[in-house]
Amino acid sequence: MNQRGNSGALTHRFSEVLDSYFSELGVESVPGMAIAFSGGLDSSALLMLAIEYCRLRKIPLVAIHIHHGLSTNADSWLEHCRSVCLAHNVTFLYKKVTLDVTKKEGIESSARSARYLALGRICQEHQINFCLTAHHQDDQAETLLMQMLRGSGVAGLSGMDRFNTAESLLGVGTLMLMRPLLQETRGDLEQFVDSRDILHIHDESNDDARFLRNALRHKVMPMLEEVSPGFSKRIARTATHMRSTRILLEDLAGHDLSTCSDNDGLSLQSIRSLSPERVNNLLRLWFARLRSRMPTTSRLTEILKQLFDARDDARVTVFHDNLAIHRYRDRIYATSRLDEQDRSEKSEVFKWSGEDKLEFPGMGGTLYFQYSDFGVDCEWLKGRSLELHFRRGGERLKLAENRSTRDMKSHYQSLKIPFWVRQQLPFVSIGDQLIFAAGVGMQSSFCSQGSGSRILLKWVAEQSNKVSM
Repeated sequence: MNQRGNSGALTHRFSEVLDSYFSELGVESVPGMAIAFSGGLDSSALLMLAIEYCRLRKIPLVAIHIHHGLSTNADSWLEHCRSVCLAHNVTFLYKKVTLDVTKKEGIESSARSARYLALGRICQEHQINFCLTAHHQDDQAETLLMQMLRGSGVAGLSGMDRFNTAESLLGVGTLMLMRPLLQETRGDLEQFVDSRDILHIHDESNDDARFLRNALRHKVMPMLEEVSPGFSKRIARTATHMRSTRILLEDLAGHDLSTCSDNDGLSLQSIRSLSPERVNNLLRLWFARLRSRMPTTSRLTEILKQLFDARDDARVTVFHDNLAIHRYRDRIYATSRLDEQDRSEKSEVFKWSGEDKLEFPGMGGTLYFQYSDFGVDCEWLKGRSLELHFRRGGERLKLAENRSTRDMKSHYQSLKIPFWVRQQLPFVSIGDQLIFAAGVGMQSSFCSQGSGSRILLKWVAEQSNKVSM
């Protein structure tokens, strides 16, 4: 088959694949579509294929270019992409990003992170829910080789999905990344570009073998192709098999997680009944649902050791990424790490003038004033200088006249308030006299009967940083 015939075959395959993606997703109509357009060979081929696909289906198409500024040619690449889109009547959008080269992740990883985040923001701004990238079969093979070198597990060896959302990468959860060229080789795209005389740029950074992906592309993969022709197709097939395995493992983890979960925590007793492999599988899904970075194998082992091996009465808190993981009463809980900051010195002086509630963002919640037949006298409370503060030590509370005065530790223990929650519960005082303790109740000496003219206080913590499940 000549190059023109190959070109037509690729166009047909591209349309079939993309149609199958939308069908699998249950999408009946596509209001708009974007492509990530660097101007290189791969994305130039993708642009031309997408133009024809969208033209036949009357779908608005947008090309998005991210300008990293790392190359002296970056400005000319931007103008090339703009002119190509102008010539083909395609809406062109771009964004210049500045990389933090001081980060440990390196330039290559920083550029990738910035590129995807900018892509997500642009699509969100223009209400685009589908974005195509030009990843192909050779890219998939490179990805698997990189993951193998890193010692990745099943998830890493699954490679790139045909389509997926990635909120942590894109900054938006509604954008679907689609890779309709994953079954095509780089050679297929080269033939297509040559047959259509498509102009494209060459990014010299792709020749720099100091980057792992480039080293694999230019040194390792040609050698593998020589000793095992067509290896990229077979290794990409491995990704498909691993993806199926990953789905089965996720289903099993979902079953185990539901079995071991209740009351926002995980039962240690239930988890201990599982094999070590299923425990690891369950916790990896748990971390994923909590939108936390996946721990390494050694780190996961250390977390489990601290949670499982501590004394029954020990207060255990393990920090990982954005999480604080607690063990309390034979259960495991996760909260936002932000909630673990020292609040002892925080306080706010305020006056109540009859409002239903007062918000205290700096203290992490809202104080409600509820009218009741029993509580603090409304008129007495108005205009007084009140202080909202966290536990300082020595606070004591008497909930009713026929009950004894108890320290806060005793109240918390009897109410089974977890130890990490206690430091997030504020108090309301007048001078050195305690009126209210959040999560516990009112000081009885300040309360009386009053036919709806009394006030009870209630504290509601913000939910934005709560991640427990």
